[in-house]
Parts: sequence; structure tokens; C-alpha cells
Amino acid sequence: YESENLLAVITQPDKPKGRGLTPSPSPVKLWSIEKNLPVFTPQKLKDPQFLKQIEELSPDIIVVCAYGKILPKEFLKIPKYGCWNIHASLLPKYRGASPINWAILNGEKETGITIILMDEGLDTGPILLQKKIEISDEDTSIEVAKKLSLLAKETILSAINLHKENKLVPKPQNHELATYAPMLKKEDGFFSFDEPALLIERKVKGLLPWPTAYTYYKNKLLKVYSAKSIPVDTKEEPGTILKITKEGILISTSENAILLKEVQLEGKKRINAYEFACGQRLKPGQKFGIN
Repeated sequence: YESENLLAVITQPDKPKGRGLTPSPSPVKLWSIEKNLPVFTPQKLKDPQFLKQIEELSPDIIVVCAYGKILPKEFLKIPKYGCWNIHASLLPKYRGASPINWAILNGEKETGITIILMDEGLDTGPILLQKKIEISDEDTSIEVAKKLSLLAKETILSAINLHKENKLVPKPQNHELATYAPMLKKEDGFFSFDEPALLIERKVKGLLPWPTAYTYYKNKLLKVYSAKSIPVDTKEEPGTILKITKEGILISTSENAILLKEVQLEGKKRINAYEFACGQRLKPGQKFGIN
């Protein structure tokens, strides 16, 4: 940001946190204060006083990233060259709130950052610039988010420089190719061993840090933080424990087997699955989670 004339920062209002529900500023607000930048935290983006303050700044561009609210047209038309959104997918795929998670849940091999010129739709505006990265077999949503945060910085700076050189040409999205990444719900994390092992692995990798993949063990919720799909040829029913090693608990599924590696039983601490198996006295041949 040092290379640009950053006029101000807009972020969410302080939110109550902790037992005392003390209003706490967002990390963006704290950063802005540290850098001596004017910071706005409007309750409503349509507030006439707030809109007037932003208009008086006469911004060329407003860069938007994970703001969490739909921007009204009164706000979108303020900057000379529009509002540019940094979106964590290869649009038009994965429009919406959770693009990183859904890319992993669906087994995508690549994702990226798209800079769009915002309109009133949900991630529907013309594409200004797009850059890709690969998703490895080991990547979780946390790791992909870290990679994309670095790529986002690189991509938005490239877009601004191309704009200065009059080389940035907005390209309309092909709306027929659009897919959606809706906001995650807690129940998205549930899995059963009647599902294929690969789908369970994707849930484990794609739903960190929230809602986390989970199943039930003796009527208690069991979160799974690490797991791996293992090709096996077994006639055992889904949910049968096949093997217990220091690597974890290998359990049959509807297709192949899933190796649970790190788990957390409701009310207990997060531990490796081998330690959990020893504590629960699990044995091969047992149905996992049934008394």
C-alpha cells in the first residue's frame, strides 16, 4: 500500500467479545490506527453522512475484500474508476461467501484470485485480472487461504499498475458457467462412514477452522481435524475398524477406508487418533462409535 495514496479504510463496527462482551475492534481497524490512517466503521453503508464523507475523499478506486455486506449502488458509484473486489476463486466459479472451502469440498485441483469491477450482483461484475494457484492433495482450507492472501496482494497491485498503464480491460463473466459457494453451516461438517472415504477426507480438509468435520462416537460429537482416504479392498460394513496403528484408526467406508489421524471428543482436548483409540480401548472388527 505504501506505493499508493491510501485515503482511508472502511471496516466492520467493533463487535462484542469475551465474557464481558467488551466491544473489540477488527484487526483491520487496529492496523489502520497503527498506520495513522482515517478509519470508518459505519453501521449502515447507506448512511447519508457516511456516504458524504467518502464522496468528499474523491477516491479513484475502492478496493473491497471480504467486507461481509452487500454494497449499495449509492456506495458503488462513488469512486471514479469503481469498486474493485478481491475474490478468492476463479470466477465465475464459486461466487459467494465460502469459495475456498467449496473448492476443496468439490475436489478442485486449482483456484485463484479474481479482481472484479463490482456491480450490484453477487460477484457478477466484469473480470479485471485473474491469477491461479494449484491445490495440492495435502492442502487444507487454512493453507489455501494463506496462499491466496499472498496472491491477493500481488494480484491487486498488478491490477492497479495495469490500470495506470491503460492496459486493464474489463471482461464480462460468462454467467452460464457460474457456480456458487454458499455460507457454511455447522451441519455441513457432519459425515457418516456410509459416505466414500474421499468425500470424508475433503470435508476434513475443507472445513477448517470452522465448522470442522465431525461424526458421533457413543452419542457424543467427535471432531476430526486430520484424516486420509486409503485405497482398500474390504467386505467389512462401513464404520468397521480395520486397523489401529500409531498413524491412526483405519475405518471402512462405502468406498475405500478413512484413516482418522487427529480427533477431539466433545468436552475433551484435541489428540492424535491412536491415543484416542488406546483411551477408548478400541479394537479391529468393532463398529466405530457403537456401544
